Amino acid sequence: MAQTGASPLPSPPSARSPLFRAEQFIWLTARVLEQRLFAYHFLHGSREAVEAALDAYRNEDGGYGHALEPDLRGPVSQPLHTAHALRVLDAVERCGGQRVERVCRYLTSVSTPDGALPAIHPSQRGYPTAPFVPVVDDPPSELLATGPVVGLLHRNEVWHAWLFRATDFCWQAVESLEKSHPYEVEAAVTFLDSVPDRPRAEAAADRLGRLVREQRLAALDPDRLDAFPVASGYAPGEHHFPHDFARSPDSLARAWFTDDEMARSLDHLAAQQQQDGGWPISWRRWAPAPALEARPLVTIEALRTLRAYGRFVG
Repeated sequence: MAQTGASPLPSPPSARSPLFRAEQFIWLTARVLEQRLFAYHFLHGSREAVEAALDAYRNEDGGYGHALEPDLRGPVSQPLHTAHALRVLDAVERCGGQRVERVCRYLTSVSTPDGALPAIHPSQRGYPTAPFVPVVDDPPSELLATGPVVGLLHRNEVWHAWLFRATDFCWQAVESLEKSHPYEVEAAVTFLDSVPDRPRAEAAADRLGRLVREQRLAALDPDRLDAFPVASGYAPGEHHFPHDFARSPDSLARAWFTDDEMARSLDHLAAQQQQDGGWPISWRRWAPAPALEARPLVTIEALRTLRAYGRFVG
């Protein structure tokens, strides 16, 4: 159903366009949530439809589970699932109100002693889990888990007691990074792009950008991938590119790359669309269902990134 008062529906995309091919892939393979997200972003679908689909993953404790993040199976709430839910709510401009108040209460309940989040709460034990996200009894705080949550809450001007210590943790973690890996840097960028202290964020981002280039964490030339190492523990060929760090031109990470580097990165992203219309996942495949469920997520993200840079044509 179209949004009330929305602008007229766009013309149907060409059958040869990236959007048409991606749409066929989404209808063929995606979960209801990703179908409705695609419809919201590209077909004037409603926010309410996305929210209704997301509610199926919400638990009584205020967190989210049920394999919302495909690599964690089972019903229990997890920080990574809940961060995923916040990204969905942010995308449809509904990241606020009582729903997010309940999320913050859940985050408080699973925080480590320093007020931050573990990547995996021990309640995941006993359910199928990707081997690259091990479950331990006393997990440490992780910038990987905490940074995106804190950044999205600040972006939506959510204020809750949990945010104070979690924000302090993120600052300390970002400003002390010496040796990192791409997913951790992406989490740091999400935090820095939205945290209120903009001069401090800009200074931290400048330092982080130098680290990314010095440690060759971004593959700057897609035609010479052998010149850029894959991070330890990542799948063979699991490179990250400038567009992975700077998802839109207004990200602080955009300043890390030249115009030519970003253009090559976006060319590479566009060329990654596969015959079936979807984009591939680059990380390790460990079971059929997680890989199948992740590809629509990656496809929607690819289209949104290309559109943000003016590359996407319906």
